[in-house]
Order: sequence, then C-alpha cells, then structure tokens
Amino acid sequence: MRVAILAESFLPHMNGVTGSVLQILRHFADAGHETLVIAPRAGDPGGELHGARAELLRSVPLPSYPEVRVVFARAARLTAILREFRPDVVHLASPFVLGWQGIAAAHALRIPSVAVYQTDVVAYAEKYGMPRATALVGAHVSRLHRRATLTLVPSSASARQLEALGVDRLRRWGRGVDAERFAPARRSDAWRQSVAAGELVVGYVGRLAPEKQVEDLRALVGIPGARLVIVGDGPSRAALERLLPTAVFTGHLSGEALAEAVAGFDVFVHPGESETFGQTIQEALASGVPVVATGTGGPVDLVRSSIDGWLYRPGDLVDLRARVEDLTGDEAKRRAFGRAARESVRDRTWHALSGQLVEHYAEARMLRPIDDALLARGATRPSVPPAVEGMARRRFGRFVALGDSLTEGLCDTSRMLPGQYRGWADRVAQLLAADGARGFRYANLAVRSRRIRDLTTEQLPQALALRPDLVSILMGSNDLVARRAAPIALAAELEGAVRALRATGADVLLVTPFLPRRRAAMLFARRFAVFNSELRRIARETGAILLDLEAQPAIGDVALWASDKVHLRSRGHRFLAYRAAEALGVRDAEALGELDAALHADDEAEPSSSWLARDALPWVWRRLRGRTAGDGRRAKHTGYIELPGRGTKPVTAPAR
Repeated sequence: MRVAILAESFLPHMNGVTGSVLQILRHFADAGHETLVIAPRAGDPGGELHGARAELLRSVPLPSYPEVRVVFARAARLTAILREFRPDVVHLASPFVLGWQGIAAAHALRIPSVAVYQTDVVAYAEKYGMPRATALVGAHVSRLHRRATLTLVPSSASARQLEALGVDRLRRWGRGVDAERFAPARRSDAWRQSVAAGELVVGYVGRLAPEKQVEDLRALVGIPGARLVIVGDGPSRAALERLLPTAVFTGHLSGEALAEAVAGFDVFVHPGESETFGQTIQEALASGVPVVATGTGGPVDLVRSSIDGWLYRPGDLVDLRARVEDLTGDEAKRRAFGRAARESVRDRTWHALSGQLVEHYAEARMLRPIDDALLARGATRPSVPPAVEGMARRRFGRFVALGDSLTEGLCDTSRMLPGQYRGWADRVAQLLAADGARGFRYANLAVRSRRIRDLTTEQLPQALALRPDLVSILMGSNDLVARRAAPIALAAELEGAVRALRATGADVLLVTPFLPRRRAAMLFARRFAVFNSELRRIARETGAILLDLEAQPAIGDVALWASDKVHLRSRGHRFLAYRAAEALGVRDAEALGELDAALHADDEAEPSSSWLARDALPWVWRRLRGRTAGDGRRAKHTGYIELPGRGTKPVTAPAR
C-alpha cells in the first residue's frame, strides 16, 4: 500500500504527533508499505525516516510557541505532490492548517483520507487565552473531520467531543507503546541518586506549556521524603522554575535517557485536562510506574483507578496531593500498582496498532467511491455507527417491526415450516430478548407489497396502540421502484410516522432501503440515494437510530439475495439482523454474527423453474390486474408474543 502522511509537526521537533508518525513509518517499512511524509520544514530531520520519502515545506513558527511550525502551502502544490506519488490513502496526523489543505487536495484527486484526532486544539485555544477564537476553532475542526473519509479517535472522551461537534464516522484507534524501550529494567539507581539522592521521585514528562497545567504540581511541594522531577521543555519553563524552586528540571530528554528517567520514577503524575490520549502515561505504565492523573479526557481510558494508579477529581489539587501521598507512603501498594501497570500495556504494541491502522485504511478505500457516487447525485454520505468503546447500551422490553416483505421475512426459510418465514426483524427480537434480563415482547406488523402510505395509515396506528419502546422501520423500496416515484415527498410522509413514534418516547430504528448489486437495479440508484439522504436528515433531527446500509456495501452482494432477485435469502437476513443489533448496542453482536454464519449453511434450495416463469411473469400479471402479493394477508404477529430473556420461560400471547 502507498500511504501519504501529512503531519502538522515533524522532526527535529519531537512531540506525540511526531513520535506516532515515526512509529508508523518504522512498522510500515517492515510490512513493505511505501510512505511519503509531507510536513513543515523546521531543520534537519536526521536519518529516522525508515526509508520514507519526505516533502518538507516552508513554514513559519507560531509566535507564542516557536517549536510549533505552520505551513501555508497552496492546495495546488499539495495536489501535485500527491498526484505524483499516487497514494492509496492520505493519512492526516493531527490535522489543522496543513491538514485542511491536504484534505482539499485529497478530495480533488478522489483519494480516501483518514484524519487522526490527536490534539485538542479547542482546549488549547482556551488555555492560551483566546476565548473568542474557541467557537471558530471548533467549527474548523468539525468541518475538517466531517470532510475526511474516516476520523480515528484515541479515546472515548475524544469521541464524545467530536460527536458533540457533529463529526461522523468515528473509529477508535489508540497509540502503541514501545514496551522494550519503556520497561522496569531501565530503572537506574545512579540516575535516581543524581536527581533525588535518598528520596522518592514523583515525576512528570511532557511539554511545559499552559495547556499541560504543569503549574498544578505546586500542590505536591513538601510531600515528606519525595522530590518533584520535571522532564521536558517549552514556553512555560522559566515561570515554572520560579513557581517550583525545589523541583528538579531535567530539560528535554529522548531515547534511552527518557526511558531511564521514566523507569526511575516512583510515581508518575499527569495533571493536564485537555489530553486526547496521554502517551506519556502509557510509557509510565509500560515502565512499571503507578500513575496519578486527572479523571477526564484520555487518561480515563488508560489508568485503572485503584489497580495501576489513581484518577483524581479534575481541578481538585487537594485530591491530587492525597492520591500521590497514598502511593509515596505505601511501598507495597506502589509495587503492586507497578506490576499491574506493566501488565496493562502488554497488547498495546505499535506492531498491533499499525495492523489496525491498515484495516482502517481499507475501510476508507471502500467508503470513498460510495461517497463520490452519492455526492454526484446530490445526496449526503452514509455513515456506519461508530465502533467506540463506552457507547451507551439501550435496553428494550417491547419491540414492534413495521415494513414490507423484507421485514416480514420473505425468503428466509431457515429452520421454518413450509410456507413460514423468519426474517431479520425476528432475529433482532431474539437477540434483544437474549441480551435483556426479563421477558421481552415482540410484534411484527409488516406485510409484503406494502408501501409508505400503508405504513402511515394502517401499521402506525396499530403500533401506537401497542405502546412499544422500540420500533423498526424499513420501508420505501416498493414506492421507489414505481413509475413516478418522488423520493423527497415519500421521505416526508415517512417522517410523520417517525415523529409520531418519537413523540411517545419510543426509540425508532430507521433502516435505509437498499438494492442488489445488479445492473438492472442501478436504474433506481439515484432515487434510493436521494431518499436515503433524507432519512439521514430525519434521523439526525428526530434522534432516531439510523442503520445506514449504504455504508454496508456487502448488503448488495448477490450471494445475500434470494433466487427471486428482489428479496434477501437467509444469509442476507442474518447479515441485516446483526448490523441492526450492532446499531442497537447488543453486546458482541459482530462476534455473534460471525459465529452464526459459521454454523449455518444457506437454507434456500435452488428452484427448478426459471426466474421468468416463477417470479417475473406472476408479478407482471398482478400489476396488470391492480393486485399485489400482500392482498388479503395479515401480519404474522399483530399482537405481542413474549420471547424469553435471561432466566425466563417463553410465553406466547394471543394475537389481537
């Protein structure tokens, strides 16, 4: 794979962004990928590029922070560089200025882009006394990341922050740690003697800048038998030396010297509240050093309070001091926390993280052509629900499914009696019931051949009478293939049903209609795209849960479709059911889906008659007579049936 990496900062200035880029270059070189680095020119980068080509652009220092360089390259220049390199993906490392120009160039060349959110520039604007700029910075971050094909976030806190800014397509990707360099074996008695002879070492590593809140460490002055050691440099150093006259300031350390210093700490302290991750925390954990960090932002995902360190209340310096004193006063606890700290990073190697990054690149390459096709039709892009840890789980007790033949389950004959069908909604109901702790009630009001007008006039009143807490709606395909379909008007009619259900307090799972990947189906692709674009708006405005199947191109695979070419076979219903379960927060839905697929053969037997005689001609005959396949049919569950939850027995309620 050919990867172009645009970095807002680079060598010789070393920080978290530069360190991550260098690790990626090293591991990509080992894996045989070709890389190009586009970054500010700030001096000689040295020989650490691991075979990568570098395009270092003219830059100017930030007035208040000269170590940070700003590139004002023309988008045309970046476009030319990317066109010549021909990357498969553009990686934007902590994008802001150069990243915005780079994403414009990638967009012009239709190259997928992956933006890595690594610096909380909104918080930085606040810390540097620019409150009026905060809103502008937030708007810029939102626009930039929404324009990227994917955004990678290092922590649940950063995911919530970007979600609040309206950024979609968030994926979790942390940071690796060099567990060979940062290790307990690096601990040096000689180093400890040189900085704090006969005392415990309470240490900090990082930039000495306002956003790091290093001044909060004044709360640790005077802890009996302990010396504060501060590793790092930056614009706040002189002021901090005056504020903390008894602390030891080592200046900037790197490589083996840094590893020796971190391993020499007895307690590592991290006071910054604007960290999207906290790489130095991870390096301290790898060194077997217990950590005391503020209980907000990235540290929340790294420090296991009372196991390998403590999280103190943000801004509470009394609590900070108490947590540090708890560890400096108890050697046995320090040792136990240190062992747990080292164990916690065992699976966080850069090798593993680099492999995950390539998987994210692959998803971006899959999504980019979908985005281009939709934008060409004037529709908004689809988005897969973010796979971010800490996503709120919903629990439901009464589920009603609305729709047409797809929700009725037509052609899903898996383990069913002749003439009976199962379907994706039935499967979702079983997953929700198994995921709950009590009896679960389910009704399916879907009937084949029904249209949106039937849903609003017949199915909606029945659903409201059942007072569900969850309703699924997959409807619109029969309308959209009609001769004079008006997608926007159809979506507006469906919107009324969604709003009526949401007004009762029910959650709504809104599923976008989809087409098989067949040439004939492409005749309707524009209609479906416009309709689904409206569904995204409806979901956003009403708070409905959106299952956006245009972001799941596998649903169009003809292997998932039945022999009639218009319905899903059992395999397709299973695929749809587990994607819906993921959207609803069912635990381990993806793993369950893979297991289910492994245990099933496709249950649909291949018919002996031809498609024309069996399916096409009967459909034409019904249309000529003004009939549908659903005429005279009732829904299979017009009233609730009760499905067993954990520890309950199945009970069937009579149909009403």
